[in-house]
Amino acid sequence: MNEQTARRRAQKTVTATGRPDSPGGPGALGNSSAASPKPYLRLAFSLPLEARYWYKNNPDSPAWLGYRVEASLGRRKKTTGFVIEEADSCPLEEGLLKPITRKVDKEPLFDASTVALAQWLSSMYFCSLGEALGAMLPSGRRESPQALGELEDFVIGDKALALTDEQTKALKNILASGPATTYLYGPTGTGKTEVFLQLAEAQLAQGRSVIYLVPEIALTGQVVRSARKRFGDNCAVIHSRLSPSQKLGEWRRILKGEATMIIGARSAIFAPARNLGLIVIDEEHEGSYKSGNNPRYHARQVAMHRAIKEKAILILGSATPSVEAWHSCETRGMKKESLKQRPAGGAFPSIEVVDMRSEKATISSRLAEALKATKAEGRQSILFLNRRGFSHFFVCNTCGAELSCKNCSVSLTYHKEQNQLVCHYCGYRASPPTACPECGSLDVGWKGFGTERVAEEVANLFPDWTIGRLDADSVTKKGSLESILEDFRKGKIDLLLGTQMVANGLNFPGVKTVGLVLADAGLNLPDFRAAERVFSLIVQVAGRAGRYDPDGRVYIQTFRPNNPVIRLASEMDMESFYARELMLRQAQGFPPFARIARLVVRSKDKVACINSIRQLARKGTQLRGSAVELLGPSECPLGMIAGSYRWQLLLRSSSLNNLHQAVRFLADGLKLPAPVYLEIDIDPVQLL
Repeated sequence: MNEQTARRRAQKTVTATGRPDSPGGPGALGNSSAASPKPYLRLAFSLPLEARYWYKNNPDSPAWLGYRVEASLGRRKKTTGFVIEEADSCPLEEGLLKPITRKVDKEPLFDASTVALAQWLSSMYFCSLGEALGAMLPSGRRESPQALGELEDFVIGDKALALTDEQTKALKNILASGPATTYLYGPTGTGKTEVFLQLAEAQLAQGRSVIYLVPEIALTGQVVRSARKRFGDNCAVIHSRLSPSQKLGEWRRILKGEATMIIGARSAIFAPARNLGLIVIDEEHEGSYKSGNNPRYHARQVAMHRAIKEKAILILGSATPSVEAWHSCETRGMKKESLKQRPAGGAFPSIEVVDMRSEKATISSRLAEALKATKAEGRQSILFLNRRGFSHFFVCNTCGAELSCKNCSVSLTYHKEQNQLVCHYCGYRASPPTACPECGSLDVGWKGFGTERVAEEVANLFPDWTIGRLDADSVTKKGSLESILEDFRKGKIDLLLGTQMVANGLNFPGVKTVGLVLADAGLNLPDFRAAERVFSLIVQVAGRAGRYDPDGRVYIQTFRPNNPVIRLASEMDMESFYARELMLRQAQGFPPFARIARLVVRSKDKVACINSIRQLARKGTQLRGSAVELLGPSECPLGMIAGSYRWQLLLRSSSLNNLHQAVRFLADGLKLPAPVYLEIDIDPVQLL
């Protein structure tokens, strides 16, 4: 059901159960009473409903602020709601109210401060209060302990290490700054993680809590092993591989103050940390900190809000800062501390660009020679390619026809191991044809390549080698990711081939050679962040080499060796890249020189989709002459995903407040037909 339809249906049916009160209605959000329960409760539901609803408390199963309860809502007999207020009196007539069915929790799951954060999230990202709480809170019904061994894969320092002079200086400066935001910048391997962990130790010693965010599960494991050795049972972990019950168990430990060192991916920013003293956002540039579902929040923005409200230190760090963060440091909107040396004794790798225009194989002769030499020395190699599957797409050499997903406007990828054509957006699968479905020609083939094909070619080149593959297709079984990485760390794998899973944070002493199989991938995407992503990937992947020895080698294979993004990345010329990118962004009016909101209309009905975006655009003409500029409407670059047509309208302004007002103006009172869904994305990280 789309958001607008859900709102309309819920408003029509709710009169049979609880009674709505406006979001700004009577009653303040107070603290839960430890004494007798109040007779009235106000609930928010994890549904696209702006209203909050009054119910009678249940004398047989009473609830207080912070509890989840079951209640009837319209035709839904058992809907879980969040108690956001309790009161002695109610603004509605007694006879119109129904009691809650029962409380779900034995003790409160959240307090007034969590509700306040949800209120801000709701306002910032255009979702209901219930949807905000639903995104923040664990969904488990009973507590279950986490399997502590699941993520213990890496060793990066089980105890505090001696800091270099520049690490010590950065640590002291950050602590001396008090509650402020600082960016810790340094190339890969310069010891940013150790500074983060010693900052955490300093805060924990003062009785304060720490939230440490990491972007990927593989990186989470690396940090978790170190943190558990150093912080013991005081460490809690929140990540996507925990069951709802395990997440609830960790949440309870944090809520009770039993765990004050909280590590996790994006959603861990909502952890109910007591007396929060420090928030760390490691690999700040990663797009995975942005939620792709409603509410479409960015963990960095939430962290900034929490740090200000709770007077905590906020530290962001990366070897490749986001363009916005770099600009903020340059304009002194954010403090910056820099690290330059690799404490482990390694040196920054030698980087060579390989022109693939004259090469016939996927692995160039130059890279193949380097891989052989590395193996002969008893060292290891990593190959990176940001494409899964065997080939990129099917093409007819007679008529030029390509096979696209029937549900999405993207080419199908051939997976040889499964003998299937697969859409990586909606999961659609089909058997590969033996002839062109358009003209019947037998002269068909495959263009491009993915990790599966590269793995096959490498296996043919080096038949006696042990080769590991790390992508979404090869780690589907539980424990397979950990097993592959552990074998590589122990030297059992000669060459590790992977997608973005190998780009960030992995720290293996035996790696000498790193090859980027196709550095061009992503440069032509119709997105203003395309160059930034490619540059960051090259620099991050290159950072896997030579972390402990001064002889690391990186080979960047490309069909465009003279492209400025490729050239600047190969030279590790950060200053020039960011200067160039900021100049282009300013000329184009993109972040950080403007704030953007993206309104996407999608529907399986093409006509309804186009008519709806035009309706939205017509209303937007009333904003002409204001401080907000409208771009579009236009079809999204990915015009269809999962059978839904997609059109977008962009809003741009130098003021977030003006942008919010414009989006609110367009969304309020908008009546779209039932098969149409509207997505609102504030500060989108991609425009595909």
